[in-house]
Amino acid sequence: MLAATRFALGFVGAGFVIGIRMIGEWFPARQVGVAEGIYGGWGNFGSAAAALSLPTIALAFGGDDGWRYAIALTGAIAFVYAFVYYKLARNTPKGSTYFKPKKTGAMEVTSKGDFFFYLLMNIPMYAALAVLTWKLGPHNLKMLPGTVTVSIYSGLVLLYLYQTSQVWRINGHVFKKPVAELHRYKFKQVAILDLAYFVTFGSELAVVSMLPLFFKDTFDLSIVEAGMLASGFAFMNLIARPGGGLFSDRFGRKKSLTILISGLAIGYYLLSHITPEWPLALAVIATMACSFFVQAGEGAVFAIVPLVKRRMTGQVAGMAGAYGNVGAVTFLTIFSFTDPSHFFLVIAAAAIVVLIAVQFLDEPEGHTAEVLDDGTVQMIDVG
Repeated sequence: MLAATRFALGFVGAGFVIGIRMIGEWFPARQVGVAEGIYGGWGNFGSAAAALSLPTIALAFGGDDGWRYAIALTGAIAFVYAFVYYKLARNTPKGSTYFKPKKTGAMEVTSKGDFFFYLLMNIPMYAALAVLTWKLGPHNLKMLPGTVTVSIYSGLVLLYLYQTSQVWRINGHVFKKPVAELHRYKFKQVAILDLAYFVTFGSELAVVSMLPLFFKDTFDLSIVEAGMLASGFAFMNLIARPGGGLFSDRFGRKKSLTILISGLAIGYYLLSHITPEWPLALAVIATMACSFFVQAGEGAVFAIVPLVKRRMTGQVAGMAGAYGNVGAVTFLTIFSFTDPSHFFLVIAAAAIVVLIAVQFLDEPEGHTAEVLDDGTVQMIDVG
């Protein structure tokens, strides 16, 4: 039941990318980084705050069912806020145009090379679902019987082929007639942001999952003490993500992402050397320092997402967000085969690979073009 519920909650997480698109509409390019950072930071901070507050609320209710009431209260708050959001939120500022993708079903690309690049970048998302199926299957947790597991594998292959047909339906025209230079964008921008979120948010999800037990086993702490210390990794979001967005706004998108991912790689390399001989305070400081670069890097990624192509911001954000979860699945799967020290080293190595990829990122500058319903071309500043 917990697995099924968590799977359903994953769909709720799709709301995150809707907010990314809306904030991109409300703030100009020079401020969008810090705005997106505040938005993302509060989301992740809420997760950490819930981890600390829900046990207390459960104890306040008391009894064997206290935890049920605490979780139900979370659902009630979300239900009420849905109506608050619907009443108060607006797609765009008054007088602005909300540009939508020309077609739905797949992301638009603007060249033949990008068509195949897009198909390639879709594969890891299906591979991550296959890995999760394998974990739940008869050779691991035995939550799924063999026939169901094989059916899911087959379904994922069919789903990928169906999506490929949709990509062709949306983008087949690039093989017949070149897209006008004014309306082109480089899909490599999306791919690099996907990889950057893979190593930033993906590593955060993975580390948050294993860090309490790591502190418990390394320093012989109680599970409560270990959980409290490990929660600091996520609490940094409140400062770090807006900080990453602010750096990106002030000092340049590419430069900021380069510095932050470099710090992330060094941070995880440092965590790989933590031993029981370390002072506990020093281990906590190292963890917090690493988490700052991780979460600031997340802020820097989404400082660029709204500047790729305005009408496709939701799709770009969705793909980047999905790659964050692909990263979590990848790193946690690796963790199941190794020890914490090598786990942190693997993330550091992945960060170095992504750091190289970031050097091929084009700094957003100038304007992108969108077409109004009457055919008028509107230029949107992304510099």
